Amino acid sequence: MKKTLILIMIGTAVLVSSCRGKKPAEEQLVSGINPEYLDTTILPSDDFYQYACGGWMANNPLTDEYARFGTFDKLREDNREQIKMLIEEIAAKENTKGSIEQKIGDLYNMGMDSVAIEQQGAEPIVAALKTVNELKGVKDLTGYLSGAASSGSYLFFGLFGNANPDDSEQCIAWVWQTGLGIGDRDYYLEDTFKPQREAYVNYLTTLIKISGYNNIARLEGKEEETARKILAFETQLAKAFMDKNTLRNPFVTKNVMTFEEFKKILTVINLDEYIETLGLKLDKVNVGQVEYIKNLNGILQKADFNTLKNYLATRAISEAAPYLSKAFVDANFDFYSKTMSGIKEQRPRWKRISSVVETYLGQPVGQMYVKKYFPEESKKRMMHLVDNLKIALKERIEQNTWMQDSTKQKSYEKLDAFIVKIGYPDKWRDYSGLTIDKSKSYYQNVEEASKFEVAYENSKIGKPVDKTEWGMNPQTVNAYYNPTTNEICFPAGILQPPFFNAKADDAVNYGAIGVVIGHEMSHGFDDQGRNYDKKGNLVNWWSEEDDKNFQERTQILVDWFNGIEVIKGTFANGKFTLGENIADNGGVNISFTAMQKAIKEGLVNGYKMDGYTTAERFFIAYAQVWAGNIRDEEIIRLTKEDVHSLGRWRVNATLPHINAFAETYRLKEGDKMYLAPDKRALIW
Repeated sequence: MKKTLILIMIGTAVLVSSCRGKKPAEEQLVSGINPEYLDTTILPSDDFYQYACGGWMANNPLTDEYARFGTFDKLREDNREQIKMLIEEIAAKENTKGSIEQKIGDLYNMGMDSVAIEQQGAEPIVAALKTVNELKGVKDLTGYLSGAASSGSYLFFGLFGNANPDDSEQCIAWVWQTGLGIGDRDYYLEDTFKPQREAYVNYLTTLIKISGYNNIARLEGKEEETARKILAFETQLAKAFMDKNTLRNPFVTKNVMTFEEFKKILTVINLDEYIETLGLKLDKVNVGQVEYIKNLNGILQKADFNTLKNYLATRAISEAAPYLSKAFVDANFDFYSKTMSGIKEQRPRWKRISSVVETYLGQPVGQMYVKKYFPEESKKRMMHLVDNLKIALKERIEQNTWMQDSTKQKSYEKLDAFIVKIGYPDKWRDYSGLTIDKSKSYYQNVEEASKFEVAYENSKIGKPVDKTEWGMNPQTVNAYYNPTTNEICFPAGILQPPFFNAKADDAVNYGAIGVVIGHEMSHGFDDQGRNYDKKGNLVNWWSEEDDKNFQERTQILVDWFNGIEVIKGTFANGKFTLGENIADNGGVNISFTAMQKAIKEGLVNGYKMDGYTTAERFFIAYAQVWAGNIRDEEIIRLTKEDVHSLGRWRVNATLPHINAFAETYRLKEGDKMYLAPDKRALIW
């Protein structure tokens, strides 16, 4: 079971603000540099990541519960403890039926009732498996696929609402490729991943057995053979998928057509019946990957129907597995967490269940969270810092020698039009239509919650885009930029230590939080975001010469990151991570510029503190945002699936391109962190 697909460009970030005058003597600001986080046995000119983060990494070793643990994860854990207290306090009470408290409390309690879930075993999904087994032919696909989609399970393609690329004010239906059980298409196509494919076959084999589907479909003794046929079928889909590098070009995935035109390229499914089941009436649709849909049509028509049914059944079991008995949870964990990420131990049950509550009731939980934990002063100070960073970005655009005045003017207009969201939304969602019923199983209630979410998302299609809506919950430790609304958003969950230190001089706050504000702003001008105008419409507003200059400058980053061997035999993907690498590059430069202005205004101490200059405090703080330990398996997985570069390289591969960094540490030829000025990527 999956939440509704939403096309939104999200760049990981952290932030909180800083706008302070002089403090009384008894409130003297500290440097913000914790010497225990450093590894001073390493020269900053050799390995700045190890120098700035080595102590933190040594003090925060990976436990069996994690594939990666860094400063982000630590803050998420702190937030999770706070949220646990909020949820458990509610769950311990008798709440009024139909109230949001009743829904939160009952969903949590049912998830925590392992005894009842064990007794149910596979029973919650047996009916669905029998439905799959009764399908007679391709003509029966429509009813099953549309029913699954209404529950949030998208098989072969997702259909969801997002802004019309030609008219960002209107929400239309989008169609997007989906359906691979392992994940990225490379896992199916590259020889390197044969072990993962074998593990996937074992996983499917286990699911077929423990669910009883082998009895329902008369597959006793043929479970592994069936699993291999499913893998072969998914490999056909993977070959038809558009690759992740091509997907980065929004003009390639812009294919707005009428619904009647869409029906002509996907004939194997009765799309009229499909959208009727979803409660939709469609005029226009944007088909993200037209060739995939055309190929899908042929794949489904030619597929062995028994294999197709078995694929549908195993997808249903796999998506339900986290909400079923221990055998299912363990099988799901063994493949997706242990094999794919190297995690050795499952998270405690309360963490898993509270995450489910947040997935489906995130805003009500967030409303309670901000009421108890988020100081309103943070929101005010945050806005001031955002304003400072906007001024700095505008100054840097003005100083750019590679842009014509006409393109610069449109850049200013886009920057001025940024919608800024901080802390929490001004209006909260209505959950009165969601029913959580204790007489049903935990899985059934999760399914109902997913249906409620799908219906909510689908209700947006055909209506004006609500630009006040948030793409993240307030308690989320993250931030994002959305190009179709031209907005930057910083939830309350991230606006706290260790990313903002209220007791420290603002050099560290500009280095940590300020950089990530600049990071999100830079997303508006990265390889994808730059293609959207100030209103969020997908349109080329660049002159031909400026476009060429941008491509040349950003290709430097592509080539630079392509050369990084993240682990033996696996290299970073400079094209796939380009947007985030541009945003890191821009974020550091923009925030450093803003800090220089703040020094002149007396808001940042321009002298040494605890032996570190202002610039040194800035860069150490930036590096420590990405401090963390990670398993080899997770390095490989993230390199294939995550648009962000790994933490070590967000430091050691980003900073050599920053002139101020080279000047601060007096880097010279021969230093490992040195890069010749003419080889540096200077963009924003």
